[in-house]
Amino acid sequence: MVPLIPIAERVATLRPTAVNRVLQEARQLQAEGKSLVSLMRGQPDTPTPLPIVEAAEKALRDGLTGYPDNQGEPILRQAVAEKLWRDNDLTYDANREILITDGATGGLFAALAVLVQPGDEVLLPDPIYDAYASPIALWGGKPIPVRSNLRGGRFVVDRAALESARTTKARVLLLNSPWNPTGTVFNRAELQEFIDFAIAHNLYVISDEIYETLIYDGCRHVSPAALSPEARARAVLVNSLSKTYSMTGWRVGYCAAPEEIIRAMSLVWQQFSRGPAMFVQHAAAAALKGDQACVGRMRVEYQERRDAVLRALNGLAGVVPLVPEGGLFVMVDMRGLGMPSDAVRKFLLREAGVVVIHGAAYGEGGEGTLRVSFAGGGTTFEQGLQRLRAGLQQLADNAQKKVLPQ
Repeated sequence: MVPLIPIAERVATLRPTAVNRVLQEARQLQAEGKSLVSLMRGQPDTPTPLPIVEAAEKALRDGLTGYPDNQGEPILRQAVAEKLWRDNDLTYDANREILITDGATGGLFAALAVLVQPGDEVLLPDPIYDAYASPIALWGGKPIPVRSNLRGGRFVVDRAALESARTTKARVLLLNSPWNPTGTVFNRAELQEFIDFAIAHNLYVISDEIYETLIYDGCRHVSPAALSPEARARAVLVNSLSKTYSMTGWRVGYCAAPEEIIRAMSLVWQQFSRGPAMFVQHAAAAALKGDQACVGRMRVEYQERRDAVLRALNGLAGVVPLVPEGGLFVMVDMRGLGMPSDAVRKFLLREAGVVVIHGAAYGEGGEGTLRVSFAGGGTTFEQGLQRLRAGLQQLADNAQKKVLPQ
């Protein structure tokens, strides 16, 4: 038999995401009869608000089931432009500066295709959402971690770290605020420092703003593009309706950028997607243009869940839950236990029956932490917190006795 032609080498650079790796391990344990509770994923469990569902149903009844406009349905692009003006103090032309995508993931993929050439480097805060690395690699780029510091219970990135990580091959700075997994919401001064750095070294800035409405304790989301005309000229905003309106499975997102960039992204986009279904886009327009009270209610609900995590983990020796300013995760500093974060995760999975993600999955800067999700609620959430506390308590007791888990 003639040997098959080898698969393209670019695939060798790809790795399963941390969530998928842990899911595979958890499913194997469940198949063996192990009872598990998950505090892992960032999928809101609140239902999509009824007016959005009804808008989709109406669009279906009206026959909006054909190919959509490849740049995005005009009604949705206009709704995005209005949203950006209303919420972010930004003006973008709906016809020339907005692209509708299959979730934020599709938008990020198209943006990287346009901004990254083979051999270019993309700077990312460390730790950061691990699914960024593969699309960077697919387009021939190289992700470069920028080490953060844990200061005052909050992850921060300073200018010195940016300068240290940058080489002459750097082309893009990728930001994520609220920052997954750390929960930091970059304030205006911090964003200005990022922009000053990008301007000084002629970098593009990709700003993933998917968690922008899930912010707590009076923090305010600021888009870097809103800081100045110079910032807007080099920024690509990537967002979706997944978290804001609990629409993860609807797969609808958007990008906003200067016309030249959107035109290039649209060319890339039409090579592999027609975009979200037409009826989905009309529902998304209804979400953005409709009453936003549902967004406020979700924010209150998730802040209450966040606080429940903090209460559940307070008072454990060697364990410090960090208070997130935004997002759906609490980072838990458990360096006091003296164990690698993945070892703690595995112990909690196998011995306590609770699924979390180890901080090192998101980069070296995450070592010594765990990421705990409060996206899900109800009795499952409560049971998960009980198991999590019990497991960490056992490890804390072992640490005091200097006993290592088997």
